[in-house]
Amino acid sequence: MSPETDLPAPAPEAAPDPAAVARIEARAAVLARLDAAKVAADVAETAYRAEAARRTEELARERAHAWRRADLMRSLATALDGIGDAEMAVAAGQALLRARLGWSDDSEARAEVLARFAPVAVALFEMESEAAPEAALAALAAFEDWYATTRQSAFWYLFEHYLPDTPLVDF
Repeated sequence: MSPETDLPAPAPEAAPDPAAVARIEARAAVLARLDAAKVAADVAETAYRAEAARRTEELARERAHAWRRADLMRSLATALDGIGDAEMAVAAGQALLRARLGWSDDSEARAEVLARFAPVAVALFEMESEAAPEAALAALAAFEDWYATTRQSAFWYLFEHYLPDTPLVDF
């Protein structure tokens, strides 16, 4: 006998069982829904994490600005103790701001910032009662708004720039 004749004849293909096909399709539908659910859960988690990171960064920025604002105004209030007039209050406030920002030289932009800060010092100097902080807070808010509008950043970012010490060289 030849090898071709030893093989059994192929069985005729049977018609698929309609019930079995329905079960396979039903299982595929379940798996497709589960796959869609896992993708949706992944998208939701990623979006939540991005929003949480954005919000955390926003809150950290607000906290840093609040601390810097309070610290500068506390220092300004201390600098104004014993000052006799508004002109001296402006000078003290500007000197404080220059020192805090490490501004040892002048520029047009710095002069503008110092001039715009003057009303803050005056408003804090002229406070007559601890129950009426509105004028000082309004002057500070107006200064911050002016700075944000003209410089496209918050004033408090100036306090984030590290200025390395420059060694003095004596020739």
